[in-house]
Amino acid sequence: MDALFVGIDVSKDRLDVHVVPTGQSFAVARDGEGLAELNRQVGGLPELALVAVEATGGFETVVAASLAGAGLPVAVVNAAQVRNFALALGKRAKTDPIDAVVIARFAQATRPQPRPLPDEQTTALADLVARRRQIVQMIVAEQHRLRHATLRRLRRSIERLLTALQKELNEIDTTLDEMVRNSPAWRHNEDLLRSVPGVGPIIARTLLAEMPEIGTLTRRQIAALAGLAPWTRQSGTWKGKSFIGGGRSSVRAVLYLGALAAGRFNPALRTFRQRLVDAGKPRIVACVAVARKLLTILNAIIRDQTPWQTA
Repeated sequence: MDALFVGIDVSKDRLDVHVVPTGQSFAVARDGEGLAELNRQVGGLPELALVAVEATGGFETVVAASLAGAGLPVAVVNAAQVRNFALALGKRAKTDPIDAVVIARFAQATRPQPRPLPDEQTTALADLVARRRQIVQMIVAEQHRLRHATLRRLRRSIERLLTALQKELNEIDTTLDEMVRNSPAWRHNEDLLRSVPGVGPIIARTLLAEMPEIGTLTRRQIAALAGLAPWTRQSGTWKGKSFIGGGRSSVRAVLYLGALAAGRFNPALRTFRQRLVDAGKPRIVACVAVARKLLTILNAIIRDQTPWQTA
């Protein structure tokens, strides 16, 4: 029998399920009883290769967790990639049952690797890291408004909000520090990551929270997961520029900032960056290359459980 791939379209109250190549379809409620029925039906499929769940703003988390807890191979797939795949198939109509079919066919065509879901503590850390990022963005926006504000009353309003946001940022940093320091595993891995010159607590904790696969993937896989693997547009004799994109943008953003620091303070990466610049590479291209190399170094450090060693 052919390997079976299951696609699940997740909405707030309902799960639409489709199986390829058998064509079996069914729907269950997105509640405790529905998840139990989903696990029972999907778990009973012979030659099950993968269950693909489309990321839908958080509604998919409990579904993926339920499937993974039942020991089923599950992968959360990118909604934009699935939609582009649907357009490539000529399927412009969009309903929940149609989406489930497309997700299943996408899983069959691309064979994404099942990945273990982060545990409860890691999820909590990821939520705090994400909230910290949001507050920093709000601080930057308010600082920009303050520079352009001329009305005294308006400036006082912005300054009060900045004070409150800074207080929230300090409290979140304290909580993050307590969470990491109270977990022996996180503390050990954070210390390993921070042994690399140019890597501080924000980079280390973002990687621990938002890239739990670090240390388990190859250098190409980890670069692709962060959206740092270059891809090229090419047709016939014409070859366009290489680009990066996709992946986990929050991880890519902190690694880019880390590359700026590492390019100055890390001797090995500073030499690597200068060699690219001397070869005529634009500085932004060199910085992206440093970010990619930094990630592969950090991936190897967690894999080998060996801190950075200066040559």
